[in-house]
Amino acid sequence: MICIDHYFHFQSGDIIVVGCSTGPDSMALLDMLLNIREKYQLQLIVAHVNHNIRYESYNEARFLRNYCEQHALFFEDMVIEDYGDDNFHNEARNIRYHFFDSVVHKYHANYLMTAHHGDDLIETILMRMVRGSNLNGYSGFKDVVDMGTYKIVRPLIHFTKQELEDYDINHGVPFFVDESNMKDTYTRNRYRKYLLPFLKSEDPNVHKKFLKFSNTIQEANQFISRFTEKALKRCINDDKILLDQFLLEDEFIQKEILFQYLSNYYQDDLLLINDKHIDLIMNIIKSRKANISINLPNEVLAKKEYNTLYFSRDVDTITSYEIEFDSIAFLPNNHSIERIESTDLNNNCICRLNSSEISLPLIIRTRKLGDKISMKGTNGSRKVKDIFIDKKISLHDRDLWPIVLDSLGNIVWIPGIKKSKFDKTLTDKYDIILKYN
Repeated sequence: MICIDHYFHFQSGDIIVVGCSTGPDSMALLDMLLNIREKYQLQLIVAHVNHNIRYESYNEARFLRNYCEQHALFFEDMVIEDYGDDNFHNEARNIRYHFFDSVVHKYHANYLMTAHHGDDLIETILMRMVRGSNLNGYSGFKDVVDMGTYKIVRPLIHFTKQELEDYDINHGVPFFVDESNMKDTYTRNRYRKYLLPFLKSEDPNVHKKFLKFSNTIQEANQFISRFTEKALKRCINDDKILLDQFLLEDEFIQKEILFQYLSNYYQDDLLLINDKHIDLIMNIIKSRKANISINLPNEVLAKKEYNTLYFSRDVDTITSYEIEFDSIAFLPNNHSIERIESTDLNNNCICRLNSSEISLPLIIRTRKLGDKISMKGTNGSRKVKDIFIDKKISLHDRDLWPIVLDSLGNIVWIPGIKKSKFDKTLTDKYDIILKYN
């Protein structure tokens, strides 16, 4: 029998958010945690993301909600309403982890647990080897990642997908199979269908060899990172790379510096960035041109200006957006708005509304010419443009700043900046609380 507390040391009273898709892996993880819930007095919160690409996903979400009710589990879910033009798996992953992060903070959890297993690790390592990466990328992913206020834990990394499916069958754990996971459309699926069976035919325990490889690469990366950190201090000023100092470093350390900077834009999943991108950046660094830039995936811009190099998010293509709000919205300015149950805060990042006084659903969009907000405590209104000027919001930030309206077009809130007459105090009657993160 698989017992995850043999591989991870639980403490009494741990609060754990479980990323659960209803697939065999995550349902096995959830069942294992339920089996030790009383032993460690665990508080379990299930977080589910409906990727909204299959009709069956809505039935799966309903099933999981009922399952959580039957087992006295907290349940949080979201639906991805729309995707951009980026790599689907990467974009979905970013949205998913952003949502998980919000749930962790809502419940003050100390762990986020996901059902990544040994097969997932093999696929990730192979994909990064083929695409090209750095040492951190070649190691795949860690079983424990320190996020500061909590840790991401992948307790099933020692097991194969088949072992987890056998666990479900032997213990009567219900699960759903996503048929799209076998389509050749997605890169990861091709590795899963064609490479993993061959490797396992050579050695059924090959996942343990890849885990050892991953740990070895991580140890080497930690050693080299000490040199990279020292180099960063020599090369960085005001968040810009000083190229004269940068070029004095060893070429390997130069590339590590670039990968580390890019991780700020691609988080810990650098699948969109490979050796070719690093070579392109090195080319503009060594170019005789004083001012030159290149575009990287996800609207990231690498720009050289004389003796400096810096990265930024190129938002020229994101001139406007409009989102129908449900429970959470992830915004192009790297912030989010979520509906929360309670808070004692009453600053401009919190908005309380009475649904009987507004028209739902709420809409989040960018500013438009002539926008006005009805001021709280007065009978008048002010132009949104003038409020931005008063608050010294830059033109760049104004273009992406969220404006929250009801479905009749009434501006109810400028998150982080100004509340409207629709906002309620702690002692007023309200049934909606919004938070700007």
